[in-house]
Amino acid sequence: MGTDSGRARILLDHAATLNLQTGNLLNWGRLRKKCPSTPSEELRDCIQKTLNEWSSKISLDLNQEMPDVLECTVDQAMEKINPEEREELKVSAKLFIAGSNSSSIRDAVDMACSTLGVIQLDSVIIAPPPIEDGINLSLEYLQPYWGELENLVQHKKIVSIGTSDLDKTLLEQLYLWSQVKPHSNQVNLASCCVMPPDLTAFAKQFDIQLLTHNDPKELLCEASFQEALQESIQNSRAHEWTPLWLLRLLS
Repeated sequence: MGTDSGRARILLDHAATLNLQTGNLLNWGRLRKKCPSTPSEELRDCIQKTLNEWSSKISLDLNQEMPDVLECTVDQAMEKINPEEREELKVSAKLFIAGSNSSSIRDAVDMACSTLGVIQLDSVIIAPPPIEDGINLSLEYLQPYWGELENLVQHKKIVSIGTSDLDKTLLEQLYLWSQVKPHSNQVNLASCCVMPPDLTAFAKQFDIQLLTHNDPKELLCEASFQEALQESIQNSRAHEWTPLWLLRLLS
């Protein structure tokens, strides 16, 4: 992959922003033969295979201006929703914010809508934003992120919004403070085999749907992304790339 990797490396070294879209790789068979893995391992594998496929197909004209925003996609893995089927489908996504910039939420939702060919997402669940070790997640920390989601609901880019891994106390605080109430809350059953009774009672009282998931607290760390990039694009300046957000469609 020497020549292809060289072209990709030149583009990556010049670009300031990398938009990487894996699409649905199961549709073209790249992951079907793999044994079940963790969500983090699956994501890393998707990233590597997308980068490998993308770098093998790109063309580079050194006489043309190189883009500051680099779109890394694989055409056969991308799917737009048929407008005739849109009303029958519920488009839901889970958003993982890897950086501290809450404005990334709008970028993620806009890109998802553009990629799928829809004007809005039916539901978006946000994973707890990253916090430093030893600091507990608080309402004050959640507020700017939830505020961005509320703004997207008000502008009809999202129909309903939900949370993940909030206990009863924090979910109640968010519910009382927010203008757009949480529609759902995901619970990781790896940390509790049974739904906490106080959380169940509160959710039932205020019509909040409780869902389960098995996602790790950090779906893709910076080191893991750098390794995936280095393994796919040899000698790339991977240390300069930091994931800002990840959005995954929910089935």
